[in-house]
Amino acid sequence: MSATAPAAATELTDKQRQILTYLRREGRTKTYFKSRLIGEELGLSAKEVGANMSAIRDGALDVDVEKWGYSSGTTWKVSV
Repeated sequence: MSATAPAAATELTDKQRQILTYLRREGRTKTYFKSRLIGEELGLSAKEVGANMSAIRDGALDVDVEKWGYSSGTTWKVSV
């Protein structure tokens, strides 16, 4: 199985784990996240966040991620 389509959190890359931890923490109070803002918080580019979100979205994880919008950057809808 590749790092872009993990079956479990243990198969995630370090960047993906970092994003997942952020989403779990912040997802308790927010629902929508912009790639750019996640990147600013974690020291990643918006492009890096977007590239790694698909692994989180497609993984068998406790976080539900849906690509929501593209207005001034990608927005993700997250349910924890």
